[in-house]
Amino acid sequence: MKRPNLETLLIHHGYEAKEYGGSLTPPLFQTSTYTFETAKQGELSFRGESNQYIYSRLGNPTVQLLEERMAVLEGGADALAFGSGMAAVSTVLLSLLKTGDHIVCSKGLYGCTYGLLEMLQERFGITHTLCDMKSENDLLHASTLNTKVVFVETPINPTMQIIDLQIVVSAAKKQGWITVVDNTFCSPYLQNPLALGCDVVLHSATKYICGHGDVVAGIAVCKTAALAECMRPMRKDTGGIMSPFDAWLLLRGLKTLAVRMDRHSANAIKVATFLKEHPAVENVYYPFSTDHPDYHIATKQMKQGAGVISFTIHGDMEKAQAVMDRLELISIAVSLGDAETLIQHPATMTHAVVPKTIREQMGIHDNLLRLSVGLEACEDIVKDLEKALG
Repeated sequence: MKRPNLETLLIHHGYEAKEYGGSLTPPLFQTSTYTFETAKQGELSFRGESNQYIYSRLGNPTVQLLEERMAVLEGGADALAFGSGMAAVSTVLLSLLKTGDHIVCSKGLYGCTYGLLEMLQERFGITHTLCDMKSENDLLHASTLNTKVVFVETPINPTMQIIDLQIVVSAAKKQGWITVVDNTFCSPYLQNPLALGCDVVLHSATKYICGHGDVVAGIAVCKTAALAECMRPMRKDTGGIMSPFDAWLLLRGLKTLAVRMDRHSANAIKVATFLKEHPAVENVYYPFSTDHPDYHIATKQMKQGAGVISFTIHGDMEKAQAVMDRLELISIAVSLGDAETLIQHPATMTHAVVPKTIREQMGIHDNLLRLSVGLEACEDIVKDLEKALG
């Protein structure tokens, strides 16, 4: 039988209602521990010789269903769920690296990811180098003899630069590096890095996977079962697990992912067009705008542009913040992917931990704003921006 389309997998994969008394919605296993019929069964379970659930830090049916669904959506062999996006990032890196190893990173990174890399360097001797990744030579120049991992954001938060994953994969395979891609800004509906040859895909599931602003969670999807198995002990022992209830909410959110991403993308291209024509706006960065410098790469590896736009205004930080303060419909808040349109000032909010000189090298200037376009009527979003830009 032909594999169902992604829109169908989002709703149905991995769940048979008849196995749970006909319940249309997957049940929530809100439990911390599990009972054994005999002491021997408990012994075998702890020795890894039984499929019996033991303890929800080690596995839970609701969480496992989410992991199985995310794995098939990204085209991976296995997935692991975490209590936050940063728990996913830190567990993946700590599982793949040891003291003395080196990471090549995309030049732009989420502020907390940058903070984690700095901590790994200062405390554990795991070094990193930021790289433009425009060519294989860029990657080779940024690497060392101890490079083990290439860590990529695409689109990059918050500058919306696009990294050509084919270039990254080509260099990584020649050198034996593991390629890790943060796919948060696209979701598996719009981009599938594993299909392009990458090894691990990360999501802050807080964002588009959830879609409703009521969960903090992370996902890592691995191309091979062996990669996932090397990460399970780290997740078990560091404890950054996902709760069953959060997994249940994410399964609910996944059902509408395709519909939501279509609407986010449709709204965003209209808002980007409006911003480009406004005299108070200096530059607009949206990957599916035809004048975006990486447009040809974006259209090659992404289905649509998703819902995040960054733009600079004519003026300084105070003027940028003043625009935010004049908004009424649009909320000032970090995060993205919610039904509500959100705006934030990266230099003083999500990327405040990054030193100013490095922020500016990343393209994060004081007059830059990041807009997560929501699901409201586009005309109302534009009207609010028009009033605030004045």
